[in-house]
Amino acid sequence: MGFFSKSKKKEGWLTINLLADGICVGAVRRVSEAKPVVELAQFYPLQPSDSPEALDKLARELRAGSFRCGTLLNGGEYQLLAVEAPNVPREELKTAVRWRLKDMLDFHVDDAAIDVLEIPVDKSAVQRANTMFVVAARNSVVKERQELFGAAKFRLRVIDIPELAQRNISALLEPQGRGLAMLSFGADGGLLTVTYNAELYLARHIDVTLAQLLEPDSDKQQVCFEKIALELQRSMDHFDRQFHFISVSKLLLAPSGAPGLHEYLASNLYLPVEAMELSDVFDLANTPELAEVEQQRRYFLTLGAALRYEESSL
Repeated sequence: MGFFSKSKKKEGWLTINLLADGICVGAVRRVSEAKPVVELAQFYPLQPSDSPEALDKLARELRAGSFRCGTLLNGGEYQLLAVEAPNVPREELKTAVRWRLKDMLDFHVDDAAIDVLEIPVDKSAVQRANTMFVVAARNSVVKERQELFGAAKFRLRVIDIPELAQRNISALLEPQGRGLAMLSFGADGGLLTVTYNAELYLARHIDVTLAQLLEPDSDKQQVCFEKIALELQRSMDHFDRQFHFISVSKLLLAPSGAPGLHEYLASNLYLPVEAMELSDVFDLANTPELAEVEQQRRYFLTLGAALRYEESSL
């Protein structure tokens, strides 16, 4: 099972996201020539959320055995690194990459479960800098997650990461022929991604959590806004230098409920800044409760992970 393997089947996915305050569940069905349909969005405020008993109860209620299921790793459970792609046959890629990770991980490379994601190059360039993303997690973390879901009789097919869940949403909103930057916030901090042609090219974490962003103290909130703007400017400048062949059209803000953030960034960035809603991406007819911003930010990554699409498995 790969971290972010893609399914070749047409039916939708059920994502079970284990959060600090409960279990967030979302199911999405893709529809030809129309917005993907959110079939299910439920939150179970169970403590602890990662208990076999909680998941077993959930599996029975949702009849989970009939779904293909995925889950997400949380911050601190994995590392996403951009490395130079080894010049080896595809079947030897993971082995070759493992050697390059020896001094980059905060744990021993022999204890790592890894998967790779290629970053497409500029086909018109004379010299092509070939880089790739590598996601690495401790074997013990992956095994524990597999055993937890297995005990509850979930058919866990994939273990995903937030960067790719956000990529899935961004890919559906890209202007034709241009890149798209997207920024979201959660308990682990901010996540900036840039996609182009439905591929992930940049992923950066910003050390500002959703709780800090919603701080009622205006002075503290101002400090957060300034930090976010500075990190965005640095990241986009770096992106422009590394991927000069991609023109980024705008920055989309995922639902956060943070008053003033949109206006501040729009006034301090050279990129156009727009706020998005889940209805821009999904058909919410079956889940009208997702019209509320609090619910949108809760389900953002869960539904993004459920937006699985056809791609060759690595």
